[in-house]
Amino acid sequence: MDPAIIVFGLGIGILVGMTGMGGGSLMTPLLILIFGIQPTTAIGTDIFYSAVTKTVGGWRHLRMKTVNMDLVKWLSLGSVPAAEAGVAVVSVLERHVNPDRLDSLVYAVLGGTLLMVGVVTLARALILRSLVSERDRFEVVRRHKVAAVVIGATTGFVIGITSAGSGTVIAILLIAVYRLAPKKVVGTDVFHAAVLLWAAGIAHWIGGNVDFVLAGNILLGSIPGVVIGAALSGKAPQGFIRTALGVVLIGSGVVTIQKGDPLVWPIAAAVAAVSLGAILFAPHWLNRRREKRSPTPALESAG
Repeated sequence: MDPAIIVFGLGIGILVGMTGMGGGSLMTPLLILIFGIQPTTAIGTDIFYSAVTKTVGGWRHLRMKTVNMDLVKWLSLGSVPAAEAGVAVVSVLERHVNPDRLDSLVYAVLGGTLLMVGVVTLARALILRSLVSERDRFEVVRRHKVAAVVIGATTGFVIGITSAGSGTVIAILLIAVYRLAPKKVVGTDVFHAAVLLWAAGIAHWIGGNVDFVLAGNILLGSIPGVVIGAALSGKAPQGFIRTALGVVLIGSGVVTIQKGDPLVWPIAAAVAAVSLGAILFAPHWLNRRREKRSPTPALESAG
């Protein structure tokens, strides 16, 4: 039993329960940079423990009726197979790339992803909330389903490789694309993450990337933490927490990329930025096209 890891698990569990964000984005770099865990093992273990943690949180949010099950279903149709593909890429690299080179690549991809996750987290905290009107429920039509599958596939692949973003990135997309109210964002995000992370976690388990003793230590702290966080989700100062989280993620990304391939991390960050930008812009582009084709203004935005 490692008390330090248990304490970190408790803190991150509370953060996940309150905001739906921060699990993989924080625990993976902590395991690598502070506890010296080998990168692929840290990613696989983090995904596995996060699956258990978010299952507890998802169950709590389901009972609180803060989960949009229609969106969870369509997000999962894209994210589950994409996450499996991401884990498969890691397995192929493990067989064909020497360990030092693989660690350098993983550091670079993880660091670049963390930088972009930090940026979108800050954007959500400082900018997006004031620009987007929020709603508790809406009818899920075809364009929403297509967007959910695309969002799931894009983020699921990245999560399968790096474990980062299952809460942070998908949460900001739920706000930007669907304009969900905060309590619905957290509930839907946590429940979907549980589904996605079980698929990726089992794949990493089969690939030999899960340290169950390490995962058990984290879970001793994270399970009670996520229950506490879910109970506090409507009371916590969300804006401050997200701003602080964004700064921490950017800092983690900066430290992580220094250990990675200097040619790979800018590519990873650029790909993440372009993909997120395309997903965020697509609903507004589709909405303008629909308005041009219609003689009257659209009654509802593409979000």
